[in-house]
Amino acid sequence: MDRELFDHYLRADSRRAPAPADAFTGAAGGAACGDLSRLSLVVEGGRIASVAFDTEGCGATRAATAALAETLEGATVLEAASISIDDTEALLGGLAPAKRHAAQLATDALHRALSAAAASGLPLDPATASPERVAVAISGGVDSAVAALLERERGAEVVAITVKLWADPETDGTKACCSPEAVLGARAVAHSLGIPHFTLDLEADFRRRVVDRFVSGYAAGQTPNPCILCNGEVRLAAMLDLAQRLGATRLLTGHYARIVEDAEGPLLAAGADAAKDQSYMLAALSPDLLGRLGFPLTEMTKEEVRAVAARHGLAVAKKPESQDLCFLAGQGKRRFLRRHGNLVDREGAVVDRSGRTVGRHRGHHNFTVGQRRGLGVSLNEPGYVIATDAAANTVTVGTREELEARRIRVRDAVLHRDGARVDNVRLRYHSATLPATIGAAAPGRHAALDLQLGEPFTAASPGQTAVLMDGETIVGHGTIAAASR
Repeated sequence: MDRELFDHYLRADSRRAPAPADAFTGAAGGAACGDLSRLSLVVEGGRIASVAFDTEGCGATRAATAALAETLEGATVLEAASISIDDTEALLGGLAPAKRHAAQLATDALHRALSAAAASGLPLDPATASPERVAVAISGGVDSAVAALLERERGAEVVAITVKLWADPETDGTKACCSPEAVLGARAVAHSLGIPHFTLDLEADFRRRVVDRFVSGYAAGQTPNPCILCNGEVRLAAMLDLAQRLGATRLLTGHYARIVEDAEGPLLAAGADAAKDQSYMLAALSPDLLGRLGFPLTEMTKEEVRAVAARHGLAVAKKPESQDLCFLAGQGKRRFLRRHGNLVDREGAVVDRSGRTVGRHRGHHNFTVGQRRGLGVSLNEPGYVIATDAAANTVTVGTREELEARRIRVRDAVLHRDGARVDNVRLRYHSATLPATIGAAAPGRHAALDLQLGEPFTAASPGQTAVLMDGETIVGHGTIAAASR
């Protein structure tokens, strides 16, 4: 630590000023540690016109906050977003390990203030936009990190954006994407690559448009697919908007998918790595959004991506993938539905196709069409859930043959091209595509469409997404409403 610098910033701490009404404020610390850092930024034309700050606690926190405030004055928003914990510590000539938390608090306060600016809708580009400036959606995992790395090596000016979607003390944030813990990890990855980082807080919108519909879907006896809804309606559109306000020409992500062009414009298609293809989860993206998106990992496999990360010494090279929905991690679906939807276990009848009671269950919302395990009944042959009835609180079970369907009714359908082009469909994320047709139907929105399958499919669950395809190209999607033989 440079004692002269430290004392200088301690004296600067005594010159604190109240934050202007139009400032973007971020704070870190508080009662848990006794130290608090608060920074308020006034942003004009993509630059930080003025900074106000406030602190409580130890001298190191006061000095780190004052040092950062002085440094930020007149900086561009992009320059501020590049500041890491190490950078803040360096402003004081270093800190003892026991005092490093002061640099962390001040840096966290800065990035929370920048997050408020990111959510404001204001332009944040300081009129220095380059045609080579791109935004990369950084999640904290290896795929997005390598996407950013490849763009940087290509010579692009890269800006990182991470969305925060869910914060819940019952959720294991270390296993969830888009959690507060994931945000910190993503920021560390971006700064390790020398890339400015912004956090976009979409939790309120995510709760309303995704989580609430997930809960209501289960209450109605359906099996919703929240990831498709989130990608199609919430996070990518919001990140594209922020990317534009930062002067970036496109938003790039680490998804394994392709964008192809036909005579009418861009469409989504399956990625090169069939084992990792994520086009199903992106199926609700409109062609308008696709025109401003890019997938740098399009032609790569997961093994190749990890190899690139390891070769460049990225800390996330071996990081395991998230396996659960971000808001379920660490607590499971049943517990979540009980806490957030008041869907408590309620005993009901397990019935067969004829309506004969063959067992009891603890709540229809605990079952999904196609489920085989945990039925709690003994049949003469393997049994499956073939239907649930929310109103009657019944679960209908039957044989695999009774579960098979060749006709699928989809609701809230969207066609990007004429329905006559549909020749196959994917009815679940990891299931194989099936030959299918819907006949002539004009591009646009349809309240309902009937899909004829070329071969039987089991476990077509109401609430799941049917992705309508022409070869490997996605030309539409809809929500499964019913299946029949």
